[in-house]
Order: sequence, then structure tokens, then C-alpha cells
Amino acid sequence: MQNICVYCASSSKIDSKYFDAAIQTGKILAQNEIRLIYGGGSVGVMGVLADSVLDGGGKVTGVIPQFMIDAAWHHDGLTELIITDNMHERKEKMAALGDAAVALPGGVGTLEELLEVITWKQLGIYTKPIVIVNVDGYYDHLIAQLQQAADELFMRPDHLKMWTVVESADQILDAIANAHTWNENLRQFAKI
Repeated sequence: MQNICVYCASSSKIDSKYFDAAIQTGKILAQNEIRLIYGGGSVGVMGVLADSVLDGGGKVTGVIPQFMIDAAWHHDGLTELIITDNMHERKEKMAALGDAAVALPGGVGTLEELLEVITWKQLGIYTKPIVIVNVDGYYDHLIAQLQQAADELFMRPDHLKMWTVVESADQILDAIANAHTWNENLRQFAKI
């Protein structure tokens, strides 16, 4: 495990427990010499996460579209900053660079990134581990919705093995190491 893609929020107005989870995640990545791949932002959880990795001597690659650079939303102290033409290219690049995808709590952007990578996994396009960090039950409703989708056969019950849910950052690396094996041949199960 050399690179982990982390989806997270740009909000600065959230509860401190979400910042604490980001700081802990950053420290773990730095201590284990794992490069952070993230959206390249300088504020909110995104900025705190990147700074935590950098403060611990780790490496950070930000992937950000040009319009966000133009708006000065980018972090200017990263190890590497990759500029994309648009959001679609950004998400594809982030997923490709990471050896796993991790979702910290976030808003619609984080939810969209997480659900897209889950969709890609269901289709056999993405076969890497996915970890949902359910800080203080933040993702309980999403997890229940995904369970309902399987219960009502909008997807197969086996699809619930595409991700692992953990409660805190210190469980991320174990969840990745123990993730259910997935390969592109499992795309046959995408159709019910």
C-alpha cells in the first residue's frame, strides 16, 4: 500500500470530531509512509488532512481542476499538485493513483465521489478496497440505504462486500488489508 485516495469535505464549519478524524488519518498515513491522494484543497477537512500528512513528514498529491486553481482553492504546499481540465478527469485520476479509496465524512461532493467509486467497483472498473469511515455514525443513513437497496434487489447482497465500514481512522489500514477481494470478472453480478 503506497498511495491512498481520501475523499473528504472542504467545509470549515463542522464539528471538531471530523477534523480530529482527518488529523488522525493524516498521522497514520505519514507514519506508514503512505502517500495521500486527495482533491487538492486548502480548507476544511481537506486542508487539515493534507497538513497532517505533511506535518508528519509524509507526501501528498493533490488533484484539482483548473477552475478551482483559478478560484485559489488549492493547497500551495503539497508534494505534488496535478491540475485537471474538469471534475470528471479529477475523480478518475484520484481513483487511478490510489491503491484504495477512503471516505471520511463529507457533503455531496464526498458522497458523489464515494458512490461513483462504488458504482465503478460494481461494474468491475475499480477493484481496489473502499473504506467508509463512519465517525460517530455519520454514514449510518447511507449504510442503511445501501442495505435497503440490496434487500429490495436493486443490487445483490454480495455487493455489500464492496466496501468496509470502520468507526475510526485507526481501523483504516486493517480494513484495507482485510478487504474482500474483487476483480473485473465480478461485473457479471452487476446485472440482477
